[in-house]
Amino acid sequence: MPKASSRCSRTLHTKIARWINRLDRTPNRKVWHNYRETALTYQVSYLARLNYVHQNPVRHGLVPVANQYPWCSAGWFENTASPVMVKAIYRFNEAAVQVEDDFEPNAEW
Repeated sequence: MPKASSRCSRTLHTKIARWINRLDRTPNRKVWHNYRETALTYQVSYLARLNYVHQNPVRHGLVPVANQYPWCSAGWFENTASPVMVKAIYRFNEAAVQVEDDFEPNAEW
């Protein structure tokens, strides 16, 4: 029997995917591509992954600085969090985060 949190996540993802596809008029499009649920038990793990997510557009060569990518939360984070917090998060070694990532940016972007 799946955990309640897994059932909840699956239900949430299904409802959100259907809602987004209705808005975009793209039925049956895969929305949660490569989604993985991970229970983070250490604050350092969370903070390193937060930096990893912010640095994704840079890692994939889309922009030279993460806050320049319009669909990245890095710009919001930098404008909302304290400068000390931003500096602390960006010091975490996101390269040490082991995540399968086969994303290839669209050449037209």
